[in-house]
Amino acid sequence: MSIRIVIADDEGVVRGGLRMILEAEEDLEVVGDAADGREAIELVRRTKPDVALMDIRMPNLDGIAAARTLTGEGTDTRIVMLTTFDQDEYLYEALRAGTSGFLLKAAPPEQLVAAVRTVAAGDALLAPSVTRRVIEAFADRGPPPKDLAASVEELTARELEVLRHLARGESNAEIAKAFTVEESTVKTHVARVLMKLGLRDRIQAVVFAYESGLVRAGEAYDSSPSQLS
Repeated sequence: MSIRIVIADDEGVVRGGLRMILEAEEDLEVVGDAADGREAIELVRRTKPDVALMDIRMPNLDGIAAARTLTGEGTDTRIVMLTTFDQDEYLYEALRAGTSGFLLKAAPPEQLVAAVRTVAAGDALLAPSVTRRVIEAFADRGPPPKDLAASVEELTARELEVLRHLARGESNAEIAKAFTVEESTVKTHVARVLMKLGLRDRIQAVVFAYESGLVRAGEAYDSSPSQLS
């Protein structure tokens, strides 16, 4: 079954180029394109694609605002932000908007194709360690919102340990090694954390860990000797 894609960019040449690259792949199908954020929202609502490639800077409504609207509605579409600007502040705002990745328009075709397949499979496009660096640099250091702090209380002690390790940018394999358990056990705990907190992926878990006050920038964290099971 094909991966269905929507492209949103205010430049027709860019939209056409992206469409040509993606539709050259047998498993990828572009179901529509939009020239601004408002059009993108309506197109995603109507076509329900697997992935939306969203330019950050667009007229009427920018890509981050459009992404925030769609994720706020609970869309199942995975959103990847496209930009010509490799600047951390854009990345941070994109992550806070609930997107699943961030890709430069200058990326080679094979990287674009791989990115679409990655997020369509449910994975995040950015390494958690990069995400952590960005969040540490730009996240608000004020008191955490009450709703986020309350959500932390829904997690068990073991799930909190896993979330702290995620916030450090560790992979499932690294977490499994730290607690001397099978990687499948860690995957189960990660899935429970995401489900309880209503998060889409690991990137959103890292964002949550910092913005809820569970971890702080530059904070040292030593693994607990307790075992996960």
